[in-house]
Amino acid sequence: MQVFAEIWRHRYLLGQLIKRDVLLRYRGAMFGVAWIFFSPLIMLAIFAFIFGHVFQARWPQQTDTMPFWVLLYVGLTTFNVFGETVARSPTSVRGYPNFVKKIVFPVEILPLVPLGAALVHACFNLLILAAALVWFGELRPQFLLLPILIAPVVMLAIGMSWFLSAWGVFIKDMNQIVPVLVQMLLYLSPVFYPASAVPPAFQFLYAHNPLSIPVEAIRNAVTGHPIGWDSWILALTIGLGVALAGRFFFQHSREEFADAL
Repeated sequence: MQVFAEIWRHRYLLGQLIKRDVLLRYRGAMFGVAWIFFSPLIMLAIFAFIFGHVFQARWPQQTDTMPFWVLLYVGLTTFNVFGETVARSPTSVRGYPNFVKKIVFPVEILPLVPLGAALVHACFNLLILAAALVWFGELRPQFLLLPILIAPVVMLAIGMSWFLSAWGVFIKDMNQIVPVLVQMLLYLSPVFYPASAVPPAFQFLYAHNPLSIPVEAIRNAVTGHPIGWDSWILALTIGLGVALAGRFFFQHSREEFADAL
């Protein structure tokens, strides 16, 4: 609770840093921040063509009125909260050397900036997803559970961001290694395929994967299938454990940040 209390105390500063990060990403672009909408729409159109018309794939939870690419988009939106945060985390502290060298600055909020930006993009993705579900007549009340169901992913992203941001200060190669590992995790998680398609020998790993559980839970909420709350609680517990461990490691390493930078 003390960790989250410190984050809440610096919420205004964190919000300004997230706003700055999002705006800088689209500064100079012809359409500006409108790309927040255009990017997921383009991605959605590509998925609709490739998986809906080329592969003509189907999902076990899929109904006759819900296309395959909608369920795929659900998994990608969930995973991207983790993937975008972790991929950018090695430079989240190293990219602000002036802030690190200021004693009064709360350095611990810097790794949360990529997470905030990822959540901003996720909100727009969910709006597009909701519009698609309304279009196909598949929007259900369980859709309102998505902010709760994604909590394990957020906790896991926070912990890994604290870990990797600290390592990124001392090991510059992390900026090259982490995106590759995130890409591997994307294909090792049930984003492009259902967890039920995994061979039985690996089912145990997927059943206890803190990334797989929220992806499947959110997909079940969208399709109206039962949500495995026991598994979700397990994923949330793992996420909280990773978050606390990451915070401890970050605090233990922060005294050497100024010298390393």
